[in-house]
Amino acid sequence: MDPYAALRYKEFNIFLGVRFAMVFAWSMQFIVIEWQVYSLTKDPLSLGIIGLMEVIPAVSTALFAGHFVDQKEKRNLLVKCLIGFSAVSLGLFVLSVPSFIEHTSSNTILYGIYFLVFCGGIVRAFLGPTIFSLIALIVPKKIYPNAATWSSTTWQLASVLGPALAGFSIGWIGVHWSMCLIFAFSIMALIGLLQISRKPILNPKIGEPMVQSLKEGLRFVFGTKAIFGALTLDMIAVLFGGAVALLPIYAQDILHVGAEGFGVLRAAPAIGALLMMLGSTRFPLHRRAGKKLLLAVFGFGICIIVFGLSTWFWLSVAALFLSGALDGISMVIRQTILQLKTPDHMRGRVASVNSMFVGSSNELGAFESGATAKLMGTVTAVVFGGCMTLLTVSLTAFISPAFRKLDLQKDVEEHEAVN
Repeated sequence: MDPYAALRYKEFNIFLGVRFAMVFAWSMQFIVIEWQVYSLTKDPLSLGIIGLMEVIPAVSTALFAGHFVDQKEKRNLLVKCLIGFSAVSLGLFVLSVPSFIEHTSSNTILYGIYFLVFCGGIVRAFLGPTIFSLIALIVPKKIYPNAATWSSTTWQLASVLGPALAGFSIGWIGVHWSMCLIFAFSIMALIGLLQISRKPILNPKIGEPMVQSLKEGLRFVFGTKAIFGALTLDMIAVLFGGAVALLPIYAQDILHVGAEGFGVLRAAPAIGALLMMLGSTRFPLHRRAGKKLLLAVFGFGICIIVFGLSTWFWLSVAALFLSGALDGISMVIRQTILQLKTPDHMRGRVASVNSMFVGSSNELGAFESGATAKLMGTVTAVVFGGCMTLLTVSLTAFISPAFRKLDLQKDVEEHEAVN
């Protein structure tokens, strides 16, 4: 297959630019928030609460969002999502104004941040399904796997640069102007999105009752073993491998590397994932996908344990880099499974279930890491998470031989044969 097939479509290139700016802003914002909140509280549990404030609305509205996305035009819906994100970014910018902070209690600022993160969680519930559905309307079916890889790669590139710049910008220009930069990128994403034309609604069941629609989506996900297995495995791994949520503690109190070192630590896993994803555009991962996914998540767990025990900065960076590379394999395989196995009219609902399983597990993982760090100490919490990841992979491999043998070669060939 042509490794640049999806890039030959103008609107897809615009879409990648929009996704980069959006993810860059979102990932940078999350890092700045983590830094500011821990600086205010010095409490690891407060880092977990950030994740909890985002995951509660994201999970509670996810299924409704999936139904809504399948019923609506995707480009305009994504425009509304970006407007919502820009409003959240503007609010965080206002909360970080030095004169406002000077005359406002720390608790008021903290609760204001939590509230805006909660609002961002509502936006995110609609954002993921809309993006997933829009990709399928921009490129032909035969290049879905290639488009999914480039989309995931762009996501990772933004996830590399966003956290890295966040760490450095906190040291160079402070939290306030870092928030201003985030808002600027959200506006850039919105302007770029307006260059993409509106898309047709492919759902043959427009106006279908919501309860019936949601039941159909859930039945499809739970009844499709490849999708359900991939989502479950990734959810547990991310839930218990959420060491990145504790990076402010490692940077400030364990490794003593400051804001710049924090940026390097936060970017390391994303750099590893990016390099792996770029490699996957030339060396596809669909052959023996189940076995590769299991091995990747098992290796991810080992890397998390090494990071948790390390007191040497560059060993910590290396462990995070490798964890990102292995997570990149997992992400590409999961996205390929979703794109190949999901009918067009169900993409919103399937993507919503995906966000409940995997996307929300990032925030739940952050809460789990913060809570266990509070109870048993930071290092013990990270090592515990890595061990739970290894246990999960081992159990999955043992109880699901069909998933171990999953191969996507036939599905890829069928899509490539579509004219």
